[in-house]
Amino acid sequence: MAVIGITVYIYSIRDRAEEFAAYGYPGIFLIALMANATVILPAPGVAVVFAMGSVFNPFGVAFAAGAGGAIGELTGYLTGFSGQAVVENTALYNRLLPWVRKYGAWVILVLSAIPNPFFDTAGIAAGMAKVPLWQFLLACWVGQTIKMAMFAFAGAYSIDWIASYYQ
Repeated sequence: MAVIGITVYIYSIRDRAEEFAAYGYPGIFLIALMANATVILPAPGVAVVFAMGSVFNPFGVAFAAGAGGAIGELTGYLTGFSGQAVVENTALYNRLLPWVRKYGAWVILVLSAIPNPFFDTAGIAAGMAKVPLWQFLLACWVGQTIKMAMFAFAGAYSIDWIASYYQ
């Protein structure tokens, strides 16, 4: 029930994400944490990472957002770990659970490194499969950092490219 409350709260303040970005890397960390703490509902985390990649060092943005994203993904993991999987009867969950049981943290690393709207289901499956918390967090942090680096560098280079085009 707490996860649902967190998700509803974060979704309700999604329009204020730019205010957190004014706080630099800690703000980016908080945005990523909150965006990834939502279960199922989308939040604007990667859009802010894209924009902040053009303002701050993209490596710093990637590390801050990757750490925040990994910690935020704990909501899905804890939902599954508690045995209250809200997606238990979905086809995606039923496909992911055997993979997570067999390959564990490697599945989490790959799925968190690519932009996809299904990672919450993978986090829930990891919790249900009782993947050790440290393995989940490490794999999620590495994958999130890779994904956030792609967005931060895309933001850094596309903004420069657009600016040079109009000069």
